[in-house]
Amino acid sequence: MILCRLQPSAPSARSAWRTRASLQQQQQCWSSSAPPQPVPPLSLTLQRYLQALEPLLPPDELSHSRRMVQEFGRPGGLGSRLQKGLEIRARHTRNWITDWWVQWAYLENREPLAVHSNPAISLPRRDFNDWRSQLVFASKLIAAVLDFKAMVDRGQLPVEQLRGQSLCMELYPLMFSSCRIPGPKHDSVAHYGRSRRTPTHITVVRNYQFFQLEVYNSDGSRMTESQIHAQLLRIRSQSWKTDKEPMGILTSEHRHTWGAAYNRLLRDKINRESVRAIETGLFSLCLDSPVMRISDEKYASRKAAQVLHGGGTFSNSGNRWFDKTLQFVVGEDGSWGLLYEQATAEGPPVANLLHHVLEYCEKPDPKRAPLVPLPMPKKLYFYIDREIKRDIELAKQNLDILINDLDVNVFNFKRFGKELPKRNKMSPNAFIQVALQLSYYRVHSEVCASCDMASQRMFRGGLTEYIRSPTKEALAFVLAFDDPSVSREVKLQLFREAVEAYVALTDLALKGHGVDRHLLGLKLQAIEQGLSIPKVFMDTAYGLATHWKLRTGQVPANTDSVMCFGPLVPDGYAVCYNPQADHVHFSITAFNCCEETNAETMAATVNATLCELQEMVEPGP
Repeated sequence: MILCRLQPSAPSARSAWRTRASLQQQQQCWSSSAPPQPVPPLSLTLQRYLQALEPLLPPDELSHSRRMVQEFGRPGGLGSRLQKGLEIRARHTRNWITDWWVQWAYLENREPLAVHSNPAISLPRRDFNDWRSQLVFASKLIAAVLDFKAMVDRGQLPVEQLRGQSLCMELYPLMFSSCRIPGPKHDSVAHYGRSRRTPTHITVVRNYQFFQLEVYNSDGSRMTESQIHAQLLRIRSQSWKTDKEPMGILTSEHRHTWGAAYNRLLRDKINRESVRAIETGLFSLCLDSPVMRISDEKYASRKAAQVLHGGGTFSNSGNRWFDKTLQFVVGEDGSWGLLYEQATAEGPPVANLLHHVLEYCEKPDPKRAPLVPLPMPKKLYFYIDREIKRDIELAKQNLDILINDLDVNVFNFKRFGKELPKRNKMSPNAFIQVALQLSYYRVHSEVCASCDMASQRMFRGGLTEYIRSPTKEALAFVLAFDDPSVSREVKLQLFREAVEAYVALTDLALKGHGVDRHLLGLKLQAIEQGLSIPKVFMDTAYGLATHWKLRTGQVPANTDSVMCFGPLVPDGYAVCYNPQADHVHFSITAFNCCEETNAETMAATVNATLCELQEMVEPGP
């Protein structure tokens, strides 16, 4: 389905450049069918918030929180006044929560982007193990991404559907020529694709050295794979040493620290030009050295970790610019993947892009290289004074500490995939979510605040909403499962009820009736009106309910890929999974500094729990 097609201009040197007006026209075409995101009724949100607290709090604390919530939500009270403010905001903004969410969750967050924020997607290893094949594949990948971008620019990308409803497609143009810009108190996002002369280059980085590579010919046509390959060979010949300062390491710092170093860096004209070339590029390509290999068993985990953070300052971390929205990683050993910055990108559009890349890579090069001389790729230089040198050394120390603290465990669960839940009339995602609740309880003897992600792209400008995984139904099942006095039939019934409860929460979130974005909106509306933060948000229960010890995410893809990201809190886990028909890919991360959490223990528990659930649902003879 093509919702909108933009007519191409006459071939010229500017045909690859798009004006601000055409981008706005394209975005209007893609979002016109998406309705505005609703502000949920206050009473229902507060009711569901209390329901979410039930499995987390003892009765006396729950009673205290219930009184605070009732006071906040009484007719004519503070909650009602803030609700009216949100409803007015919804009438006068494109989306009442998206800008607030991006600002609060990302741009004002001062933790490093590496590990704490940017997700990585690791894909199956390619069949090569040397630099020659690395460059051939990288050329194909660049051509594939440019082909995808051309579809986005022309408005020819098929509009995504979810449950029969068209999704808002505004995120797609924003993924290219975008970059996060550090600031002393909060960051910003720059979209250079909206400028009059849209950038026509990408950034290639190898051995810590950055290059500006033009990927369009002078007539506006995209370069062919063989042209790109010739340019990558030139880049390799100019970057054979690793004795350069790893400038990209600076972007892994705490945002306040990087913001101050960024201002120092830009005092120099050469640095300013190099940084702008990186920030304005369509995307970045990181040509990595091989993943450090210890054993075949741990290779998948190492591979995912390398895409996520580069493996450390003695490995490939200097080949990253963590502020860049899209960074494709291709290693000499066939490892590859994508790292993205979340302020302008999210999982499903990125997975869609990768699906297109994989399909494109199966096709032969469709075009011959024109016999025209190519300009030399421009090497980007940096002037490093004593202050910048000190900043780099400090960033190297901090990044290595962070990387050594993160435990990454990637595994492929092969006993069954999404077909087993489907055969038994259960949602595969809800099945896995309840399994994760049981696994966490088995390790820690408690349930915890847990979140899964639901898309809000059914609405104009929508991003995401949390689905709160622990429910009273899940708690009842978790408490019964390891009790030998409870029959299999009762356990199975409790499991089905827990799965159905989670499906119901998912449906509410997809319809714009989730809890957490609404509560955040009420809190920020109070700040906007110059009021004190309402007491309901100062309650210890709210702090407990938003201390996400279990951050989860399903990124359904047609490929054997796995997403990887760090925990949201020091004493938590991040669990990502990609269910295929007969297997499920998992990545589990935890911080080594926390004595209570262990990614390997959690992975083994998830594996064992899924096997036992299979026996319960489909008992053997």
